[in-house]
Amino acid sequence: SRGHEITKIRTPQLVPAVINNHKESFFIISNFVGLAQRSKDLIKALRYIIYEHDHKYLKTRNPADYPDYTAPPAEIINKELYENAAAVFCQSSFHQSIIERNLDIDNIQSVGGNLWSVEALSLLENFAAKDKKAACSIMSSTNWHKNTREAIMFCQAKQMPYELIEPCGYVEFLNRLSQNQKLVFFPKTPETLSRIVVESRMAGMSVLTNNRVGATKESWFKLKGVDLIEVMKQKRKQIPDMVEEVCGGA
Repeated sequence: SRGHEITKIRTPQLVPAVINNHKESFFIISNFVGLAQRSKDLIKALRYIIYEHDHKYLKTRNPADYPDYTAPPAEIINKELYENAAAVFCQSSFHQSIIERNLDIDNIQSVGGNLWSVEALSLLENFAAKDKKAACSIMSSTNWHKNTREAIMFCQAKQMPYELIEPCGYVEFLNRLSQNQKLVFFPKTPETLSRIVVESRMAGMSVLTNNRVGATKESWFKLKGVDLIEVMKQKRKQIPDMVEEVCGGA
């Protein structure tokens, strides 16, 4: 919102009348699952970017359903919405490569990270400085693609002590997560970045994961603790700069 007038609206409320009243605006579209087709058709003729966090160009939203993460044409949806965007911002080079092979468009940019609040980064810096137990943290999730079961089985097979981090408030979650030396996480779908993986590294932890995590393929992933926190602090300026460059300061 630096120097700009911003209106935030959930996509189910972004009806044609609202769009028509803001034709001169620049739209930043994030989770558009609730956006009606008529509204999509109107948006496609205006100035906008898509700030993509997953894979809403696939019927299943899961590239892992297909060989080499490449879906057949019949499984592609919303292609024109992506094609007509001034830019499609994705979370990592891994994320970008999957979108490109499925949509074959050239307006994709990777932000190579994500945005954390100043407060969250300060919190993670404090957690990084604390002593840690010789144990593993596992995110307890009922979402099948987070694959809590395999992480538990791995720790049991390797006789590694572990702690399940149950759903709770954000600060408490990070506190409990960062009390152990390692995160064990084996997602079943491609993680476009994976906030929990990056948060674990910022908290000074090591990470045991598979090849489906976008963060692990970024050049900064070798960093952890305050060094990685500094990278994410820089992203707080770099990512808005990228957006402003595309929208022309609109």
